[in-house]
Amino acid sequence: MFKPAAIALATMLLASTAHADSDPVVVELFTSQGCSSCPPADRIMHELAQRDDVIGLALHVDYWDYIGWKDEYANPDHTLRQRAYAREGGRSMIYTPQMVINGQQDVVGAKEHDLERIINAHLTAAPEAEVRAVRAGDEITVDVMPVELPEGQSYDVRVVQYSPMRHASIRRGELAGHELDYANVVEGWQLAGQWDGVAPQQFTATLSGDLPAVVLIQRIGHGPIVAAAHVK
Repeated sequence: MFKPAAIALATMLLASTAHADSDPVVVELFTSQGCSSCPPADRIMHELAQRDDVIGLALHVDYWDYIGWKDEYANPDHTLRQRAYAREGGRSMIYTPQMVINGQQDVVGAKEHDLERIINAHLTAAPEAEVRAVRAGDEITVDVMPVELPEGQSYDVRVVQYSPMRHASIRRGELAGHELDYANVVEGWQLAGQWDGVAPQQFTATLSGDLPAVVLIQRIGHGPIVAAAHVK
């Protein structure tokens, strides 16, 4: 027969699991095929991509292209996003590999223990908002609902599509001769709309192709990500 303490613990664990499944932590990895220190962080992204409680996204940047190898998956918009995070956090420098967690904290991408500590802190935090996203063909419907949001803030409803796996045969630069696989490579972004965070609201967007997608609810100005979901 279960003791009350054991029942309470089991209830807490179930609630924590349910919360993690419905409100995963977003980890953005800024990486490059021209960065010799990036492969360990890229391997960690493979692990994050397998988790239900994390949305891992690899954003390849272009500012290492000049050293001999042009990153095939780099996008200047990813560099702009990383710079915006730096400004928001009061930092003057950007680097690879860098991981940004829920748009708030950043760690050196290969520091797995620091990353896990921050992820766990977000998983146990009280939810601020909820988001659900459903796909029908190329169309998705996004429903957002406030839970406990600060007043006077607005939020971008971002739709991100990614390739679960991409391969690169690197022939020049710091990683010349390497055959590397990259997980959850971001291929496209779009803004489905902006939300005032006051009342439930529905948004729609049209996806490009069959790539999987996630939705991020992020305070305007590259602030905290207050909710996220895989598109079902």
